[in-house]
Amino acid sequence: MRYCYFLILLVLPVFVKAQPPVEVNSERLNKTMEELAGFGRNPDGAPNRVAFSDGDLKARVYVRELMNQAGLETSIDAAGNIIGRKAGKSPGLKPLGLGSHIDMVPLGGNYDGCVGSMGAIEVAKTLEEKGIQLQHPLEIIIFSNEEGGVMGSRALAGALQQEALGVVNTTGYSMGAGIERLGGDTTRLGEVVRPKGSLAAFLELHIEQGGILDREKLDIGVVEGIVGLRWWDVTVSGMANHAGTTPMRLLQDALLASARFIQAVNEEALKMEGKQVATVGRIHAAPGAPNVIPGEVVLSLEIRDLSDAVIDTLFENIGKRAKEIAESSGTTIAFKALDTTGKPALTAPFIQKEIAKAADALRLSHRQMQSGAGHDAQDMALICPVGMIFIPSKNGISHSPDEYSSPEDITNGANTLLNTLLQLDSSLSE
Repeated sequence: MRYCYFLILLVLPVFVKAQPPVEVNSERLNKTMEELAGFGRNPDGAPNRVAFSDGDLKARVYVRELMNQAGLETSIDAAGNIIGRKAGKSPGLKPLGLGSHIDMVPLGGNYDGCVGSMGAIEVAKTLEEKGIQLQHPLEIIIFSNEEGGVMGSRALAGALQQEALGVVNTTGYSMGAGIERLGGDTTRLGEVVRPKGSLAAFLELHIEQGGILDREKLDIGVVEGIVGLRWWDVTVSGMANHAGTTPMRLLQDALLASARFIQAVNEEALKMEGKQVATVGRIHAAPGAPNVIPGEVVLSLEIRDLSDAVIDTLFENIGKRAKEIAESSGTTIAFKALDTTGKPALTAPFIQKEIAKAADALRLSHRQMQSGAGHDAQDMALICPVGMIFIPSKNGISHSPDEYSSPEDITNGANTLLNTLLQLDSSLSE
């Protein structure tokens, strides 16, 4: 008898370890994705659910009803965020948060933000129907106007500036008017600010806005950080002159110098080890006549990386090349720093490990990667530890009607989100 008991003790851990992970209802999740995609279309059927639009408002009503059905107590905060809450077994614990956004860029796609939003709601619905109550309170956040300036998450982080409220999007509404239209209140924005440490952790599921996972045929991206980015206006000044009568060797051609500068930006970014990127995406030459040598060119410079120090170094190297180009071309090159669009945000290593563990349990292939695009999680990182889960986007396409993630990939992402949440709930409760 004692021997049998010993065998049971040996075998029991094997059975415990072999218990399958909890899984979402794939059919229901993908149905909600399809239904959400029906809101905010142009007459020709193109998706166009820009923040503050009629389509956005109707979609928010739909999403809030889904949240109510999932057993969440919903409300709209002063910044227009939709908040869904559910009590945990230990009310003294800080909430665990999930969420993303449902607004899109003009003529955008049906997956960016939407996968994370519908995935988070499906997680809550799965917990509800399986009778699973977390130790921590659960909070689902559908952030307002992510694409127009991560408005909702910046408000939560206390980083939404007053001057941003005057920015107008393609609907004709300013951020301030848009907040009111969504049911928020610009006079009470201070009330939505979350103190640092007020959440135990925050997770965001999102499509990868690049082609790495799709190209490498991988299921899950474990995001190690969201890059910071900085912008500059670069003015190249030469001398406008007659294009036919000025000898070639006497040119002070601002456009020619700009072409060399653009090439130098690419070369300097490639010289450095790492994943930094530098881009010139806009250029304007004056006076802009075919028979006049361009006297002034204004172009953009953007640098992104996970490290501020790397951005500083790359900018310094580009500046040295600019000086050489200016001296050899008889021009001047001046840089004007614009407002920093986003600071680098590293995800929490302990959350990265839990995401990888959940993917392993689901038998999903995965790799670590950085996010080259900004997300709501970037601002939430100012409040609490964050993690991000990526799923493949076909051919790396995003911000386009051609954006697509398969139902299987969406389900894989939601299952990884669910099991990461359960693991964090357990580990952070100890």
